[in-house]
Amino acid sequence: MVVDTTLCTVLSNEYGVSISTPEHVLAALAGAGIDNATIEVDAPELPIMDGSSDDFTFLIGCVGVRPQPSRSRPRIEVLKPVQVQDGESWARLLPSDRFRVSCTIDYDHPHVGVQHFDFDSACQTFSETVGRARTFGFLHELEWMRARGYAKGATLDNAVAISPDGVVNDGGLRYPDEFVRHKVLDAVGDLALAGAPILGAFQGFRSGHRLNNMVLRALFADQSAWRLEGAETEAQRVVA
Repeated sequence: MVVDTTLCTVLSNEYGVSISTPEHVLAALAGAGIDNATIEVDAPELPIMDGSSDDFTFLIGCVGVRPQPSRSRPRIEVLKPVQVQDGESWARLLPSDRFRVSCTIDYDHPHVGVQHFDFDSACQTFSETVGRARTFGFLHELEWMRARGYAKGATLDNAVAISPDGVVNDGGLRYPDEFVRHKVLDAVGDLALAGAPILGAFQGFRSGHRLNNMVLRALFADQSAWRLEGAETEAQRVVA
């Protein structure tokens, strides 16, 4: 279950074992249509890799996937709108005939500002449209985060750093709107914790891990807002 959402998602089980930052690998698995995989980790946090899902997607491709016996693959169908709000920030789930994620960010910074991106699973490929978008942070916040135990391993190899003058990383951005695309990536990973693929649309305004998790909890708290819907598709899993 999710026990913390400060800067990343943290999972813990009944034995007190916890793991941080699973959202990037979860997004890679969801983007590849994989819902049955065994992942072994011998550290308290998933490797940050380059700050995106790209390396995980590459490794999944190297290992390959194997079809399971054809059967009904359940999906969580959103039946009515559900919304959560925290100040001006909000997240909602809406009925849809396919999985879609839309995010809007609004930062008071001349090199970020307002950005919006729509991901539509029916006509876009996760790995190409959002999978390479890296996590990002502002240099003026780094000292505050490290004093509280966060971002101790942050480097220009695993995050996009933003100074008052712009992006610090050599090579700049991978997408012109990489910041909001990473928010979409995070949402895909956080929503994968629902337990089954979601048949619905997510919309977030200045949302993050906390609101992503809150809207899932709000959905499941209302039995009239969702149902399990069987889809006659082939499930896949990573071959060990």
